[in-house]
Amino acid sequence: MSAGPIQHLYPDAVAHCYGCGHLNPHGHHFQTLWDDESGEGVTRFTPQPHHTAIPGYVYGGLIASLLDCHGIGTAAAAARRAHGLGQEELRYVTASLQVDFLKPTPLGVELEARGTAVEMTERKVVVEVWMLAGGVECARGQVVAVRMPEGMAGSGDRS
Repeated sequence: MSAGPIQHLYPDAVAHCYGCGHLNPHGHHFQTLWDDESGEGVTRFTPQPHHTAIPGYVYGGLIASLLDCHGIGTAAAAARRAHGLGQEELRYVTASLQVDFLKPTPLGVELEARGTAVEMTERKVVVEVWMLAGGVECARGQVVAVRMPEGMAGSGDRS
């Protein structure tokens, strides 16, 4: 596995995502590591009881968020390896997210999201993602990640 999560390399100006931003004190703090052996991104997360849909099961929005942030992290890590991107170039955003829910996802077990880049250009990375709960595949999908448009970083102040 890589030395640390790709999200910790995002510039501070764009590290506030509710799902994966390490600077968001209220977020999930998803962290994507690179597995050199498999060539995949890996994110692990254990949902809490308040992440429930119905008693005993994780709500779908959390699963979609996990696959989304994990896909973006995998895209950044894969592009960094393929194109030698520097820290300021690492931030990608979601152009498309497609999620298929295959089985109900139980609470009380660690979720493991995995992903692999299947298409890559200078500005876009397509990542196939899947999520396991206790070793059972419960969701899969695709994330189309694009390099963050210029001017987007730091534009959140609308006052």
